Amino acid sequence: MARAAVPRRLIGGRLQWRAATLTERRRETDTAATLVFDIPDWPGHAPGQHVDVKLTAEDGYSTERSYSIANSADGDRVELTVQRVHDGEVSPYLLEGLDVGDAIEIRGPIGGWFVWRDTDTDPVVLIGGGSGVVPLMAMVRARRAAGSRTPFRLIYSVRTPEDVIYADELRRRVRDDMGLDIAYAYTREAPPDWPGEVGRLKLATVATHGWPPDLMPACFVCGPTGFVETVADILVAQGHDPRKVKTERFGPTGP
Repeated sequence: MARAAVPRRLIGGRLQWRAATLTERRRETDTAATLVFDIPDWPGHAPGQHVDVKLTAEDGYSTERSYSIANSADGDRVELTVQRVHDGEVSPYLLEGLDVGDAIEIRGPIGGWFVWRDTDTDPVVLIGGGSGVVPLMAMVRARRAAGSRTPFRLIYSVRTPEDVIYADELRRRVRDDMGLDIAYAYTREAPPDWPGEVGRLKLATVATHGWPPDLMPACFVCGPTGFVETVADILVAQGHDPRKVKTERFGPTGP
């Protein structure tokens, strides 16, 4: 998930650039793929954090972008799910120009606010728009890896079924991960047997598939700026404690 500049705080240690070698690429959709990197001496990360990625050309020109970490902590392994940005400068190269064995520079982990910890026991509602599902998936994976029984509900707003990132894994997790519920909101086109409406995420969907405010759930919302602001307003209007509504926003991709 590429994001715009946002306030950020480092958890533990001083930020430094590290060499990251691509070891695997997994296609997620026609426009997105997961890139698996090996980063020696990686300090570890928490679900919800992100990294800076730096590309440097032969003439010395360099550019940076930020991407959410998609996997739970796993030694020196870091996974980034990248969605192609139309006319983008970095995402097309990461998806098409970077070969297994190639190295780039990665700095992180970054972020301390938009983080879920497996010691937290409050119910969790995750609401993602488009590629905003990436850091939320890191939380889902971390929950499973820790053997946590904290109840999770994921609401995923996406254009069409073909745009669902991690589609196969999400289907498996609904079947295998007890305490995890997943609901979809399709904004452009739904499956043929879809019983719900097609369109932007609405209060009724959040009320039906999220947790009620009296349970004091932790709420994590990630997606394009307009999506995040709308969902945060819905949650607060429902009665959720604003202090428990944590958001990350980015541009320009989304549902």
